[in-house]
Amino acid sequence: MQTIRMLLADDHTLFRNALTELLHMEDDLRVVGVASDVNEALKGVEEHRPDVALLDIHMPGNDQPRSTVRRVRQISPGTQVLILTMYDDARLARDLLPLGIRGYLHKTVTGQVLTSAVREAAVPNGRVTLSMSSDVLTEPEEKSPLSPREMEVLELAARGRSNHQIARQLGITEGTVKRHMRNIFDKLAAQSRVEAANIAIAAGIIASPVTVPPARRPMYTT
Repeated sequence: MQTIRMLLADDHTLFRNALTELLHMEDDLRVVGVASDVNEALKGVEEHRPDVALLDIHMPGNDQPRSTVRRVRQISPGTQVLILTMYDDARLARDLLPLGIRGYLHKTVTGQVLTSAVREAAVPNGRVTLSMSSDVLTEPEEKSPLSPREMEVLELAARGRSNHQIARQLGITEGTVKRHMRNIFDKLAAQSRVEAANIAIAAGIIASPVTVPPARRPMYTT
């Protein structure tokens, strides 16, 4: 029986330890490394080259999940990625699937579902496991690549608002604004706020902050 080597990345120590114990109860599963943030996860992937990396979405340093998945696959092409999260996010799942993730699991899944997903991920060309609430899975895909909150942030940025001003107007922290801006840059392949705003306006994602007044008729004198 071939042993499946795993790396676990989650910032909650108790959950990570409990998950490690659960997986070690299976004869064919072995946790070879653990991490509490993205940097530790990437170092662990490079050091251990695990068969499967089980990644939490909302851990420190993971403001751009797509970038994290790409980095894991670049460092160790043979490592398969499973996402384990507390958040039902059909949009994110759809965004990550083209990057080659082998599963998107909610943390409420049973141990049997999780271990089955790990084994499927380790099989070449095996099936992808999605475990989210049914209403989330059946949500229609939105045309905009940005979430409603990201569109709000970008609209304010397009009007020249600073991160501090955006945070105060939306009732969120500056750190959250920065995280939204990084996600916006990643989704729109933009390098600056101005470029992101121009791309979004051209695509009809947000309205232009400048209203062009109607042309005035020339006045003639006699």
